[in-house]
Amino acid sequence: MHFHKYEKIWLIFGILSLAVFLSIVGFTAFAHGHEPAGGMDIIDPEKVNETAPFNKPGVRQIDENRYEVVVVAQAFGYDPSEIKVPAGKEIIFTLTSTDVVHSFTIDNTKVNMMAVPGRITHKSYTFDKPGKYLVLCNEYCGTGHHFMSTEIEVYEP
Repeated sequence: MHFHKYEKIWLIFGILSLAVFLSIVGFTAFAHGHEPAGGMDIIDPEKVNETAPFNKPGVRQIDENRYEVVVVAQAFGYDPSEIKVPAGKEIIFTLTSTDVVHSFTIDNTKVNMMAVPGRITHKSYTFDKPGKYLVLCNEYCGTGHHFMSTEIEVYEP
């Protein structure tokens, strides 16, 4: 097979461009702390309300510097509807869904979780500043999707 001189140049240029692009995407993902999904636990979506820790959703203190927030996403809302956590402490979000795919996205943070029926997802985050943070569902989940939001109140410990 014979390649013309210009074909070789464009082929090399394309391969190098692709390598540079993938390197930049990989480096920025690593630098921002993005991780691939994995190690998800499973749960029976019909027995979420009977299975710990989802039988008592809310905030619980694990130790002096860590808290767990257990959230159940369901038709057009989150349970619990009010979440209050301290600033400067590690918050571990534990999330599942009872009906359809939802998301749990905290505006202006790196928290963007999928709530999939039958799966449990975890994400750790530390809020630096006190204030109110908007939580939205970014997955269309039905006609009332635009009502699906809540707030996280971060207070100074």
